[in-house]
Amino acid sequence: MVMQKAIGLLLLIIGAIMLIWTGFNYTKREKVVDAGPIQISADKQKSVNWPPYAGGIMAVCGIIVLVTSKKNE
Repeated sequence: MVMQKAIGLLLLIIGAIMLIWTGFNYTKREKVVDAGPIQISADKQKSVNWPPYAGGIMAVCGIIVLVTSKKNE
């Protein structure tokens, strides 16, 4: 029962965070030219996004797991 509560709470927290932040950006350094001793690199912006409903689904699943774990006690 304790494990179910922990999983439910974790799903609920992650779902709420995913609802608030729908993605994040990061910078990746990529080599453009690598010719012997000469190396030229460029910073590329990358983004990771997810749909807002994914966070809602996770939050609802977390609530369901929490409620069912309390009923089984």
